[in-house]
Amino acid sequence: MTAVLLLPRNLLIAALLAYRRLVSPLYGQVCRYHPSCSRYALEAVQQSGAAVGTALAAWRVLRCNPWSRGGVDDPPARLNPAYRITPLGFVRPAEQPGG
Repeated sequence: MTAVLLLPRNLLIAALLAYRRLVSPLYGQVCRYHPSCSRYALEAVQQSGAAVGTALAAWRVLRCNPWSRGGVDDPPARLNPAYRITPLGFVRPAEQPGG
């Protein structure tokens, strides 16, 4: 059941990973913030879910403009301890003790 609830988040993560691998290298290093906007979006969706992560990423992209000072701007850490991020970047339910 939990895997079904994580499906929208993981589909969005797959799209962001594809973007970071295929499209992002074409632009080069143009983001004024660290991590880059695409990395920020990936981390925000991983930790906060599809809806909140998308809202955080949209706000970040709006702030990333030529008049921005930029700097270090990490997404807020909100990962529920019931979930874990796999080595490939997807979110899965955490292993339950004794199970």
